[in-house]
Amino acid sequence: MRIAIAGAGSVGRSIATELAGSGHDVLLIDRDTRAIGVDDLPQVEWLLADACELATLEDARLGDFDVVIAASSDDKVNLVVSLLAKTEFGVEQVIARINDPDNEWLFNDSWGVDLAVSPPRLIADLVDGVAEEEDYVEEGTLPPLPGAEIAESVLHAASPFVGSVESELTGALPAGVALVAVVGSGGVRPPDPERTLSVGNTVVFLAEPEALGPLEELLGPADGTVPDDAEGTEGSGTAEEAASPGAQA
Repeated sequence: MRIAIAGAGSVGRSIATELAGSGHDVLLIDRDTRAIGVDDLPQVEWLLADACELATLEDARLGDFDVVIAASSDDKVNLVVSLLAKTEFGVEQVIARINDPDNEWLFNDSWGVDLAVSPPRLIADLVDGVAEEEDYVEEGTLPPLPGAEIAESVLHAASPFVGSVESELTGALPAGVALVAVVGSGGVRPPDPERTLSVGNTVVFLAEPEALGPLEELLGPADGTVPDDAEGTEGSGTAEEAASPGAQA
């Protein structure tokens, strides 16, 4: 399957890595030279251009692609890319990332969106669902934590747990911290002890306030040797804020 991804930030790169690893032909489009990592992802094609420009999409022969994913950190960019992909090039499946839950009402077929994914909403729904599961509490997987906070961290190339299975991370967590979700190209999922953590994955925790410091120490510096969540956003030219332990999801 041929898949084009608009937005080569940590989210776009993470999606590209998993799709290319599954044997798909992947093209990443971004106008920010800082986001282009040909050496990091040699298995994907790269296009340094503005994905909101019709000429760019014509050069990319977008009509030949089976799926277009609008994955930038700017909702306006994702809507424009989705609309052009569907109306100008007739792409069969258009998937768009929603960054601000207040914009969810816009992401529908009138803007060419077949499937909209809102990480903030998915994380909130997952945490609510886990909190309501009595089995988790009984088994001690997610004990009730008075005053607990939601913390998240995007794994970069220098993160100590990249390439490790999730059980290694959960086994090293300080007291008062529980891993509740992992966000990747497939959306939000509950922890899986056997699954390997990858660059670009966002790990989400519930933590007692006093445990946030030890958690940050465990995960290492938020920037490392590679920007934690530097989003090269085509069309907007802005960078998404890096998420670090203690940041509200």
